[in-house]
Amino acid sequence: MASILDDYQDSISNMASSQQIRSSLGIPHTGYVNARLEKETHIFNKQRIDFTPPEKINSLVVSSNQLCMSLGKDIIFRLDLAKADEPNQVELGRKDEAKVYKLFLDHTGSHLVIALNTSECLYLNRNAQKVRPLSRWKGHLVESVGWNKFLGSETNTGPILVGTSQGHIYEAEISISEGGLFGTTPDQYFRFIYNLEEEAGPAPVCCLEIERGVDGKCFIIATTRKRLFQFVGKVPEGADQQGFGAIFSMPLNHLPGFREFPASFGYSEIAFYTPKLRSSPNAFAWMMGNGVLYGSLDYGRPDSILSDEQVWEYPSDVDISINKPISIVLTQFHFLLLFPDQVKAVCTLNGQVVFQDVFLDKFGSLTRMIKDPSYGQIWIHTEKVVFRYNVQRESRDVWKMYMNINKFDLAKEYCKDRPECLDIVLAKEAEHCFQNKRYLDSAKCYALTQNYFEEIALKFIEAKQEEALMEFLLKKLASLKPSEKTQTTLLTIWLTELYLNRLGMLEGDSSKQSLYVKTRDNFRGFLGSPRNKDCLFNNRATIHELLASHGDTENMVHFAVLMHDYERVIAHHCQHDNYSAALKVLSKIKDEALFYKFSPILIQHIPKMVVDAWIEMGKQLDARNLIPALVNYSQCGSTVQISEAIRYLEFCVYELKETHQAIHNYLLSLYAVCDPKSLLVYLENAGSNSDKIHCDLKYALRLCAEHGHHQACVHVYKVMEMYEEAVDLALQVDVDMAKSCADLPEEDEELRKKLWLKIARHVVQEEKDVKKAMACLSSCNLLKIEDVLPFFPDFVTIDHFKEAICNSLEAYNKHIEELKTEMEEATQSAKRIREDIQEMRNKYGSVESQEKCAACDFPLLNRPFYLFLCGHMFHYDCLLQEVYPNLPAYKQAKLEDLQKKLSATGQPSKSHHRPKDTDVSGQGKGQPSREQMKADIDDIVAAECVYCGELMIRSIDKPFIDPQRYESEMQSWL
Repeated sequence: MASILDDYQDSISNMASSQQIRSSLGIPHTGYVNARLEKETHIFNKQRIDFTPPEKINSLVVSSNQLCMSLGKDIIFRLDLAKADEPNQVELGRKDEAKVYKLFLDHTGSHLVIALNTSECLYLNRNAQKVRPLSRWKGHLVESVGWNKFLGSETNTGPILVGTSQGHIYEAEISISEGGLFGTTPDQYFRFIYNLEEEAGPAPVCCLEIERGVDGKCFIIATTRKRLFQFVGKVPEGADQQGFGAIFSMPLNHLPGFREFPASFGYSEIAFYTPKLRSSPNAFAWMMGNGVLYGSLDYGRPDSILSDEQVWEYPSDVDISINKPISIVLTQFHFLLLFPDQVKAVCTLNGQVVFQDVFLDKFGSLTRMIKDPSYGQIWIHTEKVVFRYNVQRESRDVWKMYMNINKFDLAKEYCKDRPECLDIVLAKEAEHCFQNKRYLDSAKCYALTQNYFEEIALKFIEAKQEEALMEFLLKKLASLKPSEKTQTTLLTIWLTELYLNRLGMLEGDSSKQSLYVKTRDNFRGFLGSPRNKDCLFNNRATIHELLASHGDTENMVHFAVLMHDYERVIAHHCQHDNYSAALKVLSKIKDEALFYKFSPILIQHIPKMVVDAWIEMGKQLDARNLIPALVNYSQCGSTVQISEAIRYLEFCVYELKETHQAIHNYLLSLYAVCDPKSLLVYLENAGSNSDKIHCDLKYALRLCAEHGHHQACVHVYKVMEMYEEAVDLALQVDVDMAKSCADLPEEDEELRKKLWLKIARHVVQEEKDVKKAMACLSSCNLLKIEDVLPFFPDFVTIDHFKEAICNSLEAYNKHIEELKTEMEEATQSAKRIREDIQEMRNKYGSVESQEKCAACDFPLLNRPFYLFLCGHMFHYDCLLQEVYPNLPAYKQAKLEDLQKKLSATGQPSKSHHRPKDTDVSGQGKGQPSREQMKADIDDIVAAECVYCGELMIRSIDKPFIDPQRYESEMQSWL
């Protein structure tokens, strides 16, 4: 059998030759480049420990980074590998010839059992410096110890199993707490529970292992030289010192399950592998005479936890009689065998020897190999040298082994972080599926590789596997980057063509209708994929051409909807007279431009539905753009058709409050043709203010006149304030209407009188109704009997006017009396005013000497002052300073002018208020006197109290700080 190394070398050479050929062509096989800079180290990296023992090494054990070693006859050497510079030695203190037979260290590295060749046992705790005898164990040569990994602690082992050279299995427990307190031996109990035998009788118990499965089951594995026993059972909870007795207490006729092999070299050894994140092992390897039995552990099985068992037989170069294996350890994918002069590593996946390390003779014969279950390091020792193997990236080449045995899922799992290896696995899996005619699976794998796209596509085309080709293209398309736009476009167009071809083939076959529906749904899903949206949109014209070339109108419409090309969809429905579907699309997308474009067509066939859609759109539509559709539609002349146009225009006018003139004018035209009553109602609702009427009044007048709607014309005349025309036309219809028109010019009495005279003339001359003419006099107070009399013929008797003439005379008399009364009242009012003026001239007020100015708070009598009736007193200059800023501009100018003129006439008198004199010296001819100028100044400045008059009221809303001075004032406060 060729080794895996040979296969590896062959594959490397083949790859090198193929790469040379491809490199000569300038084309690499895949997109990956091997960038490894240096040779990779082996999985098992050996290191010699820098340690020279003072005496020969008898035994060595390692667990949880705790190393214990037996040196010579009487020394136990201990070392915490995390503190390598702090070794510890303990002497056994034996005076006899006893030697250490074996060492047993628990999984925590706390409990060390030392078996002597004199059938005695000693115990040493990690925290102790003195060994203690296990008196109950005396008389038994211990071959193996099964540690309790579930109940053990640093001070107590819990129930454990002990195997002897006589085939006996004992249950024991070691505790240092009670031993330290009473000074007794640490072993709590030591009792026999089972005896292992082979055909020849009792056999040494080579190994013991205790594991716990599901549902509280406990599994115990025990090995002899040729047999592997399994014990399964449950340990009673809460039982006092029951331990494992219940598992071994079985009927005599019920023997435990075991595996047996014929060959034996006097001993056997079993090894287990425990993953880092688990507490129980998941694989085993048993070294015995015929070879190595290895497999996995399945704790869910009821009787035996061994599964996937395989036997690796010793190769021909191993002579069991001379060169027997000594020890075995198990890693995740290998088991290592220790021979006296070398170490061999065998892969558990393919049974090939992948590593062989020969030791030099100067180191001596290899004695034992062990593995630290917690840290995974492998230790080997001779009598004078210690070696350590570090396992580095053990799974690096596992993918290749799984690939070679066609376990592709596991192969991909172990190379997921190495894309160049993953590509090889995927290519191999794709080829394997293709050869086994699993074309779809092959396509999925090929799409993930870096192999040549053209080769793969041609491969499926030659095999006539169109479905697999589509799957390959879909997966390849999904893997493209957004920047690879050209490749995306090509694949998209090709897939569209393939889908259409397949749909065309399936459509005519009624037996494949379900497949057709499925393919159609897949095609629509492809067209609607968000990933392909941009590419399909940019190439929508090409896609439409493909769909049209295949005559697939259904999918063409679907694609147009996906691309939001609703114009094409609506046009398609209209071409096939499916106007309801077209309107449904329009109503769904609510596109104003498409409404304007297709409404002229749709309203010809489904007017009511179209108008309903317009109304639902509301203000989103501009009614002006729909007028062409309405005009074309209403020209058909049918009342029903025109009523739909009126319905929409009424909605625009009354609901949307549309103000555009064209809308109102067109509505008027439709009213004039079909609905005169609504015409008059519309005009009346529009109001009488021409500025707020949105239709063209001249157009409305002409329209109403053309169709003979006189009442509407009268209303338009009234709105246009053409009252004479309104009255003239109203007299042709109804006198009462004319009367209402005549009263409209309320501010122009002359026009009103003229209009009423027209009405009276019409009544007298046309209707010849004297009573109605007299009624006109009572309806308008502007008309008198003398205004109406000229309209009557000469032969009319006065009896008809007697009452009217009397009423007119009485009205004149009454008016004369009212004028007399008003004149008398005016005379009395003028008299009272003259008396009040005279009284005000003689009014005065007294001022005390201590009075002060209300503005400056200085004594009042020091300067000229003003005294107001409200009691406030101001200096002349203080009042002027308060009043001047609040005066209007023209008064300020007048005040300044008066002050200049007053200064020019000479020095003022000492007192501002002094008796009047006739000092006119220095005054030019026609110039006001000084007293007159002072009076004018008083009228401006002292017209009212600055605190009690309107000036104070007007200043309420003025800011305290002048806005122009606000910034400077703010800065002064900072």
